[in-house]
Amino acid sequence: MGVMRTAGSARRTAAVAVAVAGLVLLAGCGGGAGDGRDGGGKDDGAAKGERPGGPARGGSSTTHLRHIPEVGPALRSRIPAASRQVVAVYGAGVNSADATVVLYDKGAKGWDRKGSWGAHNGRRGWTVNHHEGDKRSPVGVFTLTDAGGVLPDPGAKLPYTHSSAFTPPSYWAKSTRHDFDHVVAINYNRVKGTSPLDPTRPQGQSKGGGVWLHLDHGSGTSACVSVSKSGMRALLRALDPARHPVVVMGDKAHLAA
Repeated sequence: MGVMRTAGSARRTAAVAVAVAGLVLLAGCGGGAGDGRDGGGKDDGAAKGERPGGPARGGSSTTHLRHIPEVGPALRSRIPAASRQVVAVYGAGVNSADATVVLYDKGAKGWDRKGSWGAHNGRRGWTVNHHEGDKRSPVGVFTLTDAGGVLPDPGAKLPYTHSSAFTPPSYWAKSTRHDFDHVVAINYNRVKGTSPLDPTRPQGQSKGGGVWLHLDHGSGTSACVSVSKSGMRALLRALDPARHPVVVMGDKAHLAA
């Protein structure tokens, strides 16, 4: 914990080399070549909207919950039985870039809310049929197995690839320069168990890829979900491969279905 694991390090080094050679970040965060910039916004949005609970629910309990709040049977049924950690991304609306990220951890008595952060998703909102360049985040349940970033490992439990190859291209908006200081790959159209920089897209290029949790720059993304630096560090230190973490993400209507 806190140090890049030696097991599989050769594989990760190779993956980074491939990523650098292929200029993977040009197609990162759900965009296509030359279309990956998340653009605009004020700074990185650090600490905006952070609070210890989840979406406001008056006096409702934040511990020992039977189910993840506001997630209906369609997506709930896709959460693996072995999963004991869920990152829930509550999008404000199908065409909105505003969201809230809440971390839930399952104990013997049910799900407990462990933290909540203001967030952003695709600048055009959400979709159940994501394709490259649509500027929408994919709705669904996806496993979380791999992390990395420009900055050193802050104490991640997930395998962490530390590399300057995460640095956004110089022509991206200045506000995005620190977006990939820390990232967690969302296993949408990617090979899990590899560096987030791995460019492989099993479902084909047209289905998009490079969808990550990463640092916020104050506005919508190309398809990723972004949170503050403190939020990303908290997630990296909490997400534990032994607890089989997943992200459940979408706008409120799709989540509740």
